[in-house]
Amino acid sequence: MTHHTDTQKDSLIKEAGVMDSLQQTDSTEEAWIEVIHKMDSVYADLVHSQVELEVKNKALEEAQLFINSVLSAMTDTLIVCDTEGVVLQVNSALEKLTGKTKEDYLQHSLNEVFSEDSQAMLDFFPEKMRHESLIDCEVNVHCSDGTTTPLSMNCSSRFDASGILTGMVLIGRPLGELRHAYKKLNFAHNELQRTQQQLIHSEKMASLGRLIAGVAHELNNPISFIFGNMHALERYGSRINQYLNAVDAQIDPPELKKLHKELKIGRIQDDMDSLIEGSLEGAERVNNIIQDLRNYSGGQKEEYSFFELNTVIKKAVNWALKTDKIKPEIQYKLTDEIKINSCKGQIHQVLVNLIQNARDAMETVTHPKLILSTSVSDETVSIHVIDQGIGISEQDAKTIFDPFFTSKPVGQGTGLGLYISYGLAHDLNGDLIFKNNPQGGAEFTLSIPVGSKR
Repeated sequence: MTHHTDTQKDSLIKEAGVMDSLQQTDSTEEAWIEVIHKMDSVYADLVHSQVELEVKNKALEEAQLFINSVLSAMTDTLIVCDTEGVVLQVNSALEKLTGKTKEDYLQHSLNEVFSEDSQAMLDFFPEKMRHESLIDCEVNVHCSDGTTTPLSMNCSSRFDASGILTGMVLIGRPLGELRHAYKKLNFAHNELQRTQQQLIHSEKMASLGRLIAGVAHELNNPISFIFGNMHALERYGSRINQYLNAVDAQIDPPELKKLHKELKIGRIQDDMDSLIEGSLEGAERVNNIIQDLRNYSGGQKEEYSFFELNTVIKKAVNWALKTDKIKPEIQYKLTDEIKINSCKGQIHQVLVNLIQNARDAMETVTHPKLILSTSVSDETVSIHVIDQGIGISEQDAKTIFDPFFTSKPVGQGTGLGLYISYGLAHDLNGDLIFKNNPQGGAEFTLSIPVGSKR
């Protein structure tokens, strides 16, 4: 067993104290280092939060400036209020309209903004605010000079981010401005309608004018025939009167027989029936042509009637191409004896327009050919008008039946022919369509009911 002296004991005690002291010093330094690290972390968080706060504050300022600029730029008046009807915000349009300042409105009741005769409408605002919006209600707003100005007001509910109802937004426009704008719009609309009707009528008359020469030829034949017959009847009438006078004078039978032979009364008797029948036939032909012209010009409503369609098709070709110096080759592929119940004049007009368009499309073709064919189903007859032109581009195909569309140079077409034809086809409970023919050119198809009735 080892025994220590007192000196050794003292030395050991001192060494132990030094060690304790060193251990205490190391613990303190570690604590301070940890504190410093914590402070650095907290400072870094503060700096980051400060940066984020500055960014958000800038965005908030920009948003506020944007909202203010929008409110200032609005031409309609704006009023924002809470659920109790206390005004929270207005825009400069309301200030400019009434001559009042924003301070005259903020924290005031809506009842002070609007006139007494609008109070009944204001009483409905809280109830409507919770269920539906108010649109185009008429109210009067007070102005600084003591007068009132009528507004067309729309009112809708306002909600916060949680979907809780917080108030109303009222947007209004002066009724005087609206009425003036509506009056101008209505006037412009009436003028447009009137001009459109004039142009449509002008196009129909222009189409009719292009056919006058052909129609004149059609009329000239029966009229000339009637004139010839009337001159013959006039001569025959003079001879018959001379012979009847002789009969009344009771001249001798031999003399009367001689006179009968000289005046050729027997020939007159043979010719009389044919002259009268021919004159009546010519007059009927003139009447039919005039009736067709009246139907074509659209001056009156045409009644439905039964007629033979092939006759109308050939007549339309004759009318449309009568005055052409260089006529296209016409090829008919028509079904025999197509009897339909429809408006002959309207079908005739559509066909004339289609044939004229086909002729125009083949102006540069060396040997133009026009094909007209028909196809019949149980309830519909289709008339196909096929040309050998350049066809219709995909771009033009979208608007070909629109009013005023034309591919012709300025001054050579109004662009109303196909538009009118399309409308007439639908008036007949039919349709008018087109497609580009694989062999070249365009094909228009007019489809109409065989026995349609209005």
